[in-house]
Amino acid sequence: MSARMTFAVTLGALALAGSALAQTPPPALAPNAPLPPGQTGEPFKQPIIANEGVITVRLSEFAALPDIDNIAARAMTLDEEPVSRRLFVSDMRGPLYTVSADGKVVTPYLDTREARWGHPVQSVGRERGLQSFVLHPQFARAGTPGYGKFYTYVDTTNAALVPDFDTPNKPTANTPASTHDLVLLEWAAKNPSAASYDGAAPRELLRWRQPFANHNGGAMAFNPTAKPGTPEFGLLYFGVGDGGSGGDPMNLAQNMGSGFGKFFRIDPLGRNSRNGKYGIPASNPFVGTAGALPEIYAYGVRNSQGIGWDPRSGAMYMTDIGQNIVEELSPVTAGANLGWNIWEGSYRFVSRAAVVADNPRSDSKVTYPIAEWDQFDPVMLPNNSAAATGALVYRATTVPQLNGRLLFGDMPSGELFHVSADNLPRGGQDAVRRVLFTTDGNTTPRTLLAIVQEKNKAQGKTVAARADMRFYGAAAGRLFVLNKADGVIRLIER
Repeated sequence: MSARMTFAVTLGALALAGSALAQTPPPALAPNAPLPPGQTGEPFKQPIIANEGVITVRLSEFAALPDIDNIAARAMTLDEEPVSRRLFVSDMRGPLYTVSADGKVVTPYLDTREARWGHPVQSVGRERGLQSFVLHPQFARAGTPGYGKFYTYVDTTNAALVPDFDTPNKPTANTPASTHDLVLLEWAAKNPSAASYDGAAPRELLRWRQPFANHNGGAMAFNPTAKPGTPEFGLLYFGVGDGGSGGDPMNLAQNMGSGFGKFFRIDPLGRNSRNGKYGIPASNPFVGTAGALPEIYAYGVRNSQGIGWDPRSGAMYMTDIGQNIVEELSPVTAGANLGWNIWEGSYRFVSRAAVVADNPRSDSKVTYPIAEWDQFDPVMLPNNSAAATGALVYRATTVPQLNGRLLFGDMPSGELFHVSADNLPRGGQDAVRRVLFTTDGNTTPRTLLAIVQEKNKAQGKTVAARADMRFYGAAAGRLFVLNKADGVIRLIER
């Protein structure tokens, strides 16, 4: 067994990559124990080529969110209001800020933690809190149904209400009935151009009773390629994690009657759902299918943290965090089975320590990754963890090096990757190449984590062990990079 394999098995017995510790971990091999024949902990024969096909871009500091209790903002989500070009940016602990188009003014917009809103944010650990938010595409268009509307997807301590989606009895008796609820809320600003939120308490659309503390999902977006007046316009997509723990112990991701481990597509302004609070698009792939939830757009998801569309082709992509071996970037189509927990990437899932090496991608009914990578690939070390993030097709000339590239990344290591958006690979990591950053003060190409660590030293703060990177596109080809360790919003430049 290789040194990397030994390391992977040992770590697999201890922790979920990119997650808080699982509460009911599946059996793991003893450290250094040999794997059974046909199983492997490192399915990719060749590591990512670290110094070939590298794209180098400059990363500049654009704005900074304020600390909370002397701890850096945990920046999670960014969205641009298309009329004023204000940026809205969230801190995972609950605040939502606006940032002026030039980055010079940061203004508190809404603190979702306030008691008057009725949904206290649970932000314990790395995976809970204000997961994401998104502005309705009609947010600034007076006279439209979506005027002033935006949505937050949040873990809350308020579990007094009956959930829309619950889980069967958990497999062990020594775990609590649930850890928290996950809610989708609609807010309605009276004046969308106001400096701070001026509306009433949010309207709850959906509620999940989360069985475990981790895998709360987080990816949420309206399809930016949809045109007003088309059936797709105003439909909200969001990923729901598989309920947590490790290995999807209740097999929820493949259960079509479960609201966990799925991509949902709803009309937030509609009312034909079972609870009467949102709409079910007639074109959803499982409408009318016995035993299947009509909200489901795709299934077999573990813990997706990124979705995006190609502005040229309209194709949708997502990143899904792997168990302990494979991180993945996959296409998403209506009705797609993305594999989990039968498959981890292109390989049959066995445990935290192993996948089946033989017959990859052998089920024709499963949608397999475009690109994937080994959690213990050398470019990820010495961070010793991995978690897929982001999915963005760049079709602009503002940063010409990235034009025509499909961008995705790894949260802890701060690695940004690229493949061709016009000649998509067919799985594996052979086509995966790196995007590295320079700064005004340092022309050495490096990862976001290295840049964040430099900033931590300048701030006099503890040097971060991980970056927890997110990235988002905006108008005029602007690309913004967020992280949870130094509070700085950065702009990618040529």
